[in-house]
Amino acid sequence: MALTPLDRTLRWRPTEGAGLEHCRILRTDRDTRIRGAVITPDHGLFYAIKLNDEGKVRSVRVERTDGKLLELFADGAGTWSDGRGDPLPALRTAIDIDLSATPLTNSLPIWRSDWTIGQPQRFVMAWIDGATMSVKRDEQLYTKLDDTHFRYQAADRSFERVLEVDADGLAIDYPGLFTRVD
Repeated sequence: MALTPLDRTLRWRPTEGAGLEHCRILRTDRDTRIRGAVITPDHGLFYAIKLNDEGKVRSVRVERTDGKLLELFADGAGTWSDGRGDPLPALRTAIDIDLSATPLTNSLPIWRSDWTIGQPQRFVMAWIDGATMSVKRDEQLYTKLDDTHFRYQAADRSFERVLEVDADGLAIDYPGLFTRVD
């Protein structure tokens, strides 16, 4: 499934506390490149994500302003390695990432999947904690509720939110965490 071209710049802020994110998305018929900067009271971080033409993650780079760096590479079929080229078998079968510091990454499974209203889909994510710069496997459920709302759930149902998205599948409101600044 080819993704439609997209060239957007967005900003989000946390619903509580101080902070701001600025993000640029450039999607062509060849790939999608996403770059963003997040400022929190504790740290700042920059991220760069590259997706292939099917919307599958190929590379991720997260760098904090204190110099901590996390690089991940994927083949688009669920095999991952770190910045040194060492395999990361714990992430096997993950296609998408979920970066804790941004609602942008919730769009990745939305973009590349076919949806039927009310039917949940399970995704395996490489979940990146921006505060600790660690990564782990995480299973998540998404359910399209209508054209502008998706239910996001942790696979164990310990966390759930209904995300409001725009026509491009980008978060407008992530209750309790992020809201878009236009």
